Amino acid sequence: MNFKTFISLLFAALWLNSCTEPFEPDTDINQPLVVEGYVEAGPGSIAAYVIITRALPFITEIGPDQLGDLFVNGADVKVSDGDKTVQLTELCLDDLPEEAKILVAEALNLDVDSLALNICAYVDVLDELIREEGRTYNLRIETAEEILTATTTIPRYVPLYDFRFDDPPGEPSEKWARLYTTIDDPADEVNFYRYKSAVEDEPLVTPFNSVVNDVFYNGQSFEFPLSKAEDLQEEVPFEEFGLFARGDSITIKWMAIDEDHFDFWNTRDFSANSAGPFSSYTRINGNIEGALGIWGGYSVDNYRLFVPFE
Repeated sequence: MNFKTFISLLFAALWLNSCTEPFEPDTDINQPLVVEGYVEAGPGSIAAYVIITRALPFITEIGPDQLGDLFVNGADVKVSDGDKTVQLTELCLDDLPEEAKILVAEALNLDVDSLALNICAYVDVLDELIREEGRTYNLRIETAEEILTATTTIPRYVPLYDFRFDDPPGEPSEKWARLYTTIDDPADEVNFYRYKSAVEDEPLVTPFNSVVNDVFYNGQSFEFPLSKAEDLQEEVPFEEFGLFARGDSITIKWMAIDEDHFDFWNTRDFSANSAGPFSSYTRINGNIEGALGIWGGYSVDNYRLFVPFE
């Protein structure tokens, strides 16, 4: 390398360095709370609930002993459905008998093993809210330090139909099957969908990418494959991924959501699936004024299916 070439490369490197600013994730401690709350309508839907926790710095260490301290207690949580305002009741697992804990875990789709953690939630225990499509729901949370607000809607439900199971691509299988279903997507609006699946009596699981919009198929009727949602904590062989075992009874929970709710899960799924040292930092979108998190509406239905042996 001659001297002129060396100088040229040196100036180029200095110029690029001067144009590049290091990116540091926002760790603003002025937003210490994280809200996760949902209101559902439709067959198999559950009462509205809200979980409030404290945020942690982006880079931190945490163990089981600290998890229970993250839940925020004593907040005033109210939800308005347009006709009335309902105050949600705070419930903590440690305050419930063992039988009730199991019912709570089933209602919130939690693994029974997670009951060792004293989870606290604010719940519409008397199911007073009018939960139906087309309604708007305003959330107001008041703590000792601040007031948080959010708004969500429950969109109209778009059902699935014509479920069928077929052999996976490649050789026919006596053990595994792929699920197909059909949808008639409405043409008069943009629609957003999410789903979960469960096998037998296990909790519902969300897939790696749990949401989709109809940008590419607005107004169309078509059949598409619906993959089994795999647990992120388990290693699944490639040839079995997304397939259902023949002979199993399964549940598909199909949900319609609004755009803000879609943006939350879309950015969350991208962040969760972007692992490794060269992954990009993703700020998860939310709709809570004054905090992080989501207050989301769902219109839902649960489809219970049997996977045939052939």
